[in-house]
Amino acid sequence: MSHTVLILQERLLAMIEGQTHENEERSFGEFRRKVRSAEVLSAAIQRLLQAIHFNGRLSVIVQNGQVLKSGYEEGYFRQQESGITTRLQ
Repeated sequence: MSHTVLILQERLLAMIEGQTHENEERSFGEFRRKVRSAEVLSAAIQRLLQAIHFNGRLSVIVQNGQVLKSGYEEGYFRQQESGITTRLQ
């Protein structure tokens, strides 16, 4: 009887691990999709950026799902008429 219980426990654990792995893959796929389509900022932040006409870079450092550091570089690049991007001095 205890052997049967152990087998059932092992099968249950395997099913749970499989579901966890599938959920992680699905979540990571959604993360990649949002990054590729530039959906990484909340609507509120996007509205603020538009309101102040922000041009520059935003950076976010994340570890274990927590934001460790964020920052910005304003006006770091500008577009010339020729279409070449150059660094501001």
